[in-house]
Formats: sequence, structure tokens, C-alpha cells
Amino acid sequence: MEQSQIMATEFLNKRQEGRKPKKKQKSPKIPRGRSSILPSARLQTLPPEVLLKILSFLDASSLYSIGYVNKKLHELANNNALWYRLYIRECTKQKLKTKLGDEVADRLTIATIQEKPKGHWKRLLFKKMVGFNQSRWISQLKAVSPYTGLPKQTVHVLRSLGVTWELTVTNQDGHQRTFKHSHTFFSECSLNLTWIGLGALEYLGIKSMQLHSVVPLALDRGVASCSRPAWRSLIFEVNMAKFNWRFFGSCVLVRARHCISFPGLVMGIWRDNDEVVFFKANLHLHKLVEKCLLGSISVPYSMPEHKPLFDDVDPEYGLHGYKVYIELHDMTKLIMSGQFSGLFCRREAVTKEFVVLQAISRDKRSQHTAFADKFSLKWRSEGLEGSVEHCCVMSVTVLDESQTPFWCVSSPVPIMLSKGVDSRDYDYRGESYVIRYHGSEGRISLDLVWMEELGQYFLVMFHIHLPVVKINRYFGRSY
Repeated sequence: MEQSQIMATEFLNKRQEGRKPKKKQKSPKIPRGRSSILPSARLQTLPPEVLLKILSFLDASSLYSIGYVNKKLHELANNNALWYRLYIRECTKQKLKTKLGDEVADRLTIATIQEKPKGHWKRLLFKKMVGFNQSRWISQLKAVSPYTGLPKQTVHVLRSLGVTWELTVTNQDGHQRTFKHSHTFFSECSLNLTWIGLGALEYLGIKSMQLHSVVPLALDRGVASCSRPAWRSLIFEVNMAKFNWRFFGSCVLVRARHCISFPGLVMGIWRDNDEVVFFKANLHLHKLVEKCLLGSISVPYSMPEHKPLFDDVDPEYGLHGYKVYIELHDMTKLIMSGQFSGLFCRREAVTKEFVVLQAISRDKRSQHTAFADKFSLKWRSEGLEGSVEHCCVMSVTVLDESQTPFWCVSSPVPIMLSKGVDSRDYDYRGESYVIRYHGSEGRISLDLVWMEELGQYFLVMFHIHLPVVKINRYFGRSY
């Protein structure tokens, strides 16, 4: 009996020993003279000269991405010598003539390269990549629409470039937030952008705003990157302390304001507090492709200076041959459009301030235009939507005698009841409304009549007021 108990005890002990966890294997000892630092941390201990040599083997996309790892690599990845080498390689590969002339051909010395401002060659490379298909998009923009006077392929070029739009809002404490556009709508002569989902953004806490176009750069096609480089061009910048905002409409939930200096920028604010619901921007399509590609992140594209052609034969040079294209639309659909050609102003009718072009006159009923849609500016936020009644977006393109855009504007406008016009003067029986736009480059006046029984608006007067100073400067005259 005792012997069987001893055997059972030995069996249980062996079984317990089999269940014991295995001892952890000791990590191999690191020989003396070798570092125990991780490879990524060990990289930081290398001298800058060695790191620059390693970075010199990277392509443009990888070099751009590695600059986001830490401050040290960001500093080294923006080295002028690295980007100069990539710039020369890209120019040689594409066989493009650079603006540097003989300096590039002779390969600048290291000292001369480093004398340039920080990031100089990086910006040049990006600009070169943006303009890689410059001859292509320039040729695409040559065909002009006879109806609007603008290039037919503007929208196609913008979409093929993959342009996106970013609104950067800076608070009073200097903190910046960047929002990508939520919705786009193209009309015949304007682009309408909308931003929603802004979070707790207070109107009174905004210091400034910047609108940038963003063109992605495919520096190395086929290489995946989570942070691909892009070319950003400043479209406009608004300083809240310097520019005023004008109220132009409201609904049950939202008050709408637009910036006087940049009339295409619209802001929606909740009625019960100062939080911003949405931003909207209206951009005229004239030279919009150039503004996206030829501007910089801090300086917008500036139009080339117009050199007036003197004409000593025509005594009314600059006062005739105008054409006007107008659109009234909201952010989703067109309400009304029209083209008016052969507009002029007699020399004796020129005032001290304005030259008036009459597109539609009250006295000529054959010129009056009817349309059925009512005016409203639709908006939406996360979970709510509505419309601001009796307002819309007006886009106007004025072409001169050579069919060149002379004045372009796209702005929200209110439709107000008229107080000084008697509808019986032109045999209409309905409520009279007016649309007025006053800007530094010109003024626009429209009179409308709403016929309730027909469910239509009649446009009975449309005048364009161009500053005499602008005409004298453009045509080299002295009216």
C-alpha cells in the first residue's frame, strides 16, 4: 500500500512538472561597442552630412513625405541642395528650358545654391510640375464661347487638374483651422463653393480667413504616399478687422452676411448665437485657371497690366461695342441667363463718374425678359437645411469691343421691393422689385415685376454703370 502511494505521488509530481510554464528565453547579450538604441532612434544620431547623403537618394515624393517625421528631418529635407538636384533632374527629363538660363546649364556651385532663400528650389520644382502641362491647358483655353465670352474648357481643365479648395480660418489667439470644401456648383461663368461641418466656430472669434486652391502634384507617378505634395495658390485673404460684412438676408434659423470687399464670400450664422453654420464663395471663371496655377501660397495671381491701344480715328473709342452676359442662380441651379450685345453710350451722355450701358430699357417692351423661378439661396448644415428667400447670386461678364473680358463679378444680391417705381408706367400690374450691386469696379441695376397671375418675373430694366476712370485707363482716353 505504501509503495503504491509512493508511485502515485511520483506520478503526480512529474505531471505537475510538465505543466510548469517554460522559462523565458533570455535576450541575447549585445556585444560591447554596439548600441542598444532602436534603428529609428539610431538614425537621429548620425551626423547631418551622412543624413543628407542618405536623403539625396530619395525621389521628390519620398523627400517631401519624410519631412513630416520630426523637426530634424524636416530641416534636412528642405535643404536647397537636395531640391536643386531634383529640379535639375526634372528639367533634364522633361527637356524644359528653365528661367535660370546659363546658370542651370553650368550647374551652380553649392554656395550659390544655398544662398537662395530656404525652400526656394522646392517651390521652383513644384511650380515646374504644376506648369508641366502648361502648353496643354493653354491650348485648351483658347476656344472661347460666343455666348459668355469665356474659355469653353475652363471647367474641364479645373476638373482634370483635380483642384480642391481649402478655407483657412485664424482665430484671435492665432490658432488655425483648415476646412476642405463640401460642395461645388459650376454655372456658365462662375464657381460656387460651400463649406459645412465647421464645428464650434464663433463669428466674433475669427481674425482672418484665407481661400486657397489646391492642385495635387504627381511628382513620382506610381509611388503611394499619404501626404502627397500639392501646389497652393492664394485666391483671397480677408482680415476681419479691416473689412465689413453686410447683412443681405435671413430665414428662421440663419442670418446671411457677405463681405463688402470680397462680395463673393458669404457667411451663415445661427440666429440664436454667433456660431457659423456655413461659408459660401462665388468665384468668377475668368482667369480662374491662372489663379490656381500661377499664384503662390502667400501672394495671389495678379493680372498682367493692360496696355491701352490709342485710337485717334474713332472719337468715341471705348464707348461702344460692349457685350454683357448675366446669370442669376442659387448654389444648385440656374434661375435666369441672358446675353446683350451692341451696347454703347454717347459721348454727350458720359457723366463725371460713370458710363451707362443700357441692356434693357423700360420704354422698349420687346427687350423685356420673363422667367418663372423665384429667388432663394439654399443652405444646409449637418442635419438641418433651409433657404434664405428674396436673394440669389448674380454673375456678370462685360466684354469690350474686342470681345475681351472688361469687368467680371460674381456676388450674392438681395431682391428688394421697389419704393420709387410706378408699375403703371409700363402697363404691368404687379409688385416691383429692384436688384442693386455697387462695387469699386462698377455698378449694376435691375428692375423686375412679379406677375402673380402668371407666376413669372419680368426683367424690365438692366443697366451697367462703368467708372469713367476705369474706361480712361483701359482705353487711354480722357472722357
